Amino acid sequence: MDIFNYQRRETTVVHVGAIDMGGDNPIRIQSMTTTNTNDTDACVAQAEDIIKAGGELVRLTTQGSKEAENLKNINAKLRADGYTTPLVADVHFNPNVADVAALYAEKVRINPGNYVDPARKFIKQEYTDEEYSQELKKIKDRFIPFLNICKENHTAIRIGVNHGSLSDRIRNRYGDTPEGIVESCMEFLRICKEQDFNDVVISIKSSNTVVMVRSVRLLVEQMLKEDMKYPLHLGVTEAGEGEDGRIKSAVGIGALLSDGIGDTVRVSLSEEPSAEIPVARHLVDYISNKAGHLIVPGTQANEFDWLHPERRFTRAANGIGGSNVPVVIANGKGNSDSSDDRQKADYLYVGSELPAELDNRQNYILDFNVYAELQAKGTLPVGDNYAKGIYPIFPITAMPFISMIKAELKFLVLQFGTPTEEYIACLKTHPEVVVVCTSNHQNKLADQRALVHEIWNNGAFNPVVFTQMYRHTKAEKSDFQLEAAADMGALMIDGLTDGIWLMNDGDIANDVITDTAFGILQAARLRTSKTEYISCPGCGRTLYDLRETIAEIREATKHMKGLKIGIMGCIVNGPGEMADADYGYVGAGINKVSLYRKQVCVEKNIPQEVAVEHLLALINNDQKQK
Repeated sequence: MDIFNYQRRETTVVHVGAIDMGGDNPIRIQSMTTTNTNDTDACVAQAEDIIKAGGELVRLTTQGSKEAENLKNINAKLRADGYTTPLVADVHFNPNVADVAALYAEKVRINPGNYVDPARKFIKQEYTDEEYSQELKKIKDRFIPFLNICKENHTAIRIGVNHGSLSDRIRNRYGDTPEGIVESCMEFLRICKEQDFNDVVISIKSSNTVVMVRSVRLLVEQMLKEDMKYPLHLGVTEAGEGEDGRIKSAVGIGALLSDGIGDTVRVSLSEEPSAEIPVARHLVDYISNKAGHLIVPGTQANEFDWLHPERRFTRAANGIGGSNVPVVIANGKGNSDSSDDRQKADYLYVGSELPAELDNRQNYILDFNVYAELQAKGTLPVGDNYAKGIYPIFPITAMPFISMIKAELKFLVLQFGTPTEEYIACLKTHPEVVVVCTSNHQNKLADQRALVHEIWNNGAFNPVVFTQMYRHTKAEKSDFQLEAAADMGALMIDGLTDGIWLMNDGDIANDVITDTAFGILQAARLRTSKTEYISCPGCGRTLYDLRETIAEIREATKHMKGLKIGIMGCIVNGPGEMADADYGYVGAGINKVSLYRKQVCVEKNIPQEVAVEHLLALINNDQKQK
């Protein structure tokens, strides 16, 4: 894996109805209907909305044989309307349904966690090697007949592993780990290879972007060892909705696409399915523009492990780096919203002029020449009456002046390509210097990676803040957020990030830029600044008004900082994807909801009309007892 130069991973080509994926084919975009699969007209109408938005595959839930049979009618009506877009059947818990769906859909998704293994109960049970082998034989005996049906009908399959629905068998042997997720997938892939069944696509999904990215990296490595080149479907499951859902999806999907991994993408948002398509399309197009870039001659640090990344060791500089959470730097004189509820940037860059009034709760960054002039005159404001601190920022050309300025913290702007002899000695001599890593390269992720690895290889332990520059109008706010999250994804997953500084040459408000930076850090599990909502996009299995409920819960809990609340349409991934959520709200039947504390169900089958009220009571009671 060359982490410094973009090239799409080599894969086999998979035939899915009228389209191919993998190989040299474009990265395909898809979504999933939320309608009842027994309602032919509703499914066709929503599928056509997805297709008109640019969707190249449409997935539908098939929870029973009746729904699987109705795919025949849905497929026929779509073809009659002139659409050749492949349909994908989504199957859980019942392999017999997969057999039926393979007759009428161009692709069938199965979940290894519940294809043959019973529904998980989160129980502990030790398996002997013989018992474990017997369980694998059950899978093989049931899976091979399904593959034969798919061969006969030219139906592709997706082996779709969800972190939230690993079987108890896998969890007991491998734990709730990326290694367990990968093995759950490989059990089925080995059978496909043995049976010479090649129309296979794989997905590994999680609501946790770190787990999702690390698991896919491990899977790619394991497939390479076993001579497999199947295409990959990318997605962050239960990403949520709105800005948070887009940012979270871009962090996970962007981190993998940037390394050339991924052949089809679905962005899971708790919104109308067609709304997912432009988000996925922008992500794919943005990262695909890296192709053909100038070579980045980076050298990977000896201590870096792409498969098991840990945070790079740095020496803390006045609260930046070390074991501190990554900081946020912002431009301007401060947030226009003075509300104490809004998360404020840790540092404000004010350029060549300090504000007339300084906030004594705020750190400021000032251009080095102005800082030096104020310091020489003895007029540099100091002390709690003025600000937390005022610190200089140096361009690379000003390094000789660093030792002349007395400051407990200094920022030095660096770019890959600066001769190491010009800056490494400075960094080693000045542990109080924080590197501000910038890039204008076509593949700035690779360029920024290369600088940090160069610093690492040369034995300097200064913290690194990544600065990213964009040019968007406020009408393009979503594009800005997607691009920033995608550019930061791998840098954060790799453990290289001690801070983030987003800039935009346009009219997007400073508050939005600052909020985006905090949102990106939270999406990568590096810093929590607000309540996180882990919500699924809904599908035909959802038996209550998911979007209305999400809005109601968000409004009622928006003042609660640091909580994770899972809002799930059904039990398929509910308790599993809420593994690190504090509370869960899970569909249990028609207008019925069950409430969870962590993975433990505390109230079952509550009428939907009072379920949110019960959830708030549960949270409030727990808060009182702390």
